[in-house]
Amino acid sequence: MKIFLVRHGESEGNVIHQINDDPHRIVNLTARGTAQAEEAADRLRAMHFTHAYASEFPRARQTAAILLRNHDVHLTIDARLNERRSGMDGLPVAVFNDLVRSDPLRIKPERGESFLEQMERLRSFLEEIAARHPDGTALTVSHENPIIAALALTVDDPEQIVRDSIANCAWVELDWLAGCPASISLRAR
Repeated sequence: MKIFLVRHGESEGNVIHQINDDPHRIVNLTARGTAQAEEAADRLRAMHFTHAYASEFPRARQTAAILLRNHDVHLTIDARLNERRSGMDGLPVAVFNDLVRSDPLRIKPERGESFLEQMERLRSFLEEIAARHPDGTALTVSHENPIIAALALTVDDPEQIVRDSIANCAWVELDWLAGCPASISLRAR
């Protein structure tokens, strides 16, 4: 299965550098984020998506709606694509970064998940949709951390990827066979 993992457009939380890991707290796209999603939609117009998934967060669903304007495919919401759980909703991003800096793979915030746990959550998602739709092409709209976690599944040592970043509305293409990621490529905006 070919899977396009797209990061949502710029959000209100991105602008003020604030954690939003609670999908029930509404954090929307900014005008710039909407424009980023529209630009990505133009670049992805020729793709034939057979399936589409997004996280529960409004910014991901808003981005997906824009990306799917040119495609006749149903959007499925899947919590496994949600932002990494930190239990620090509303705090500055720097607080989380300071906490995990010494061991970004294993440190688990008190009410959150470790990067390694997040990787397993993404593996579950990728394995399930690859088994369900082996010949399909899926659009998924998620967040920076889950996309990096998915990338970490494709390397021998996730330490080499855990500190990476991905721009708003950039995407990663994965060729994922059930049980084995075949290849990856990063598409920056």
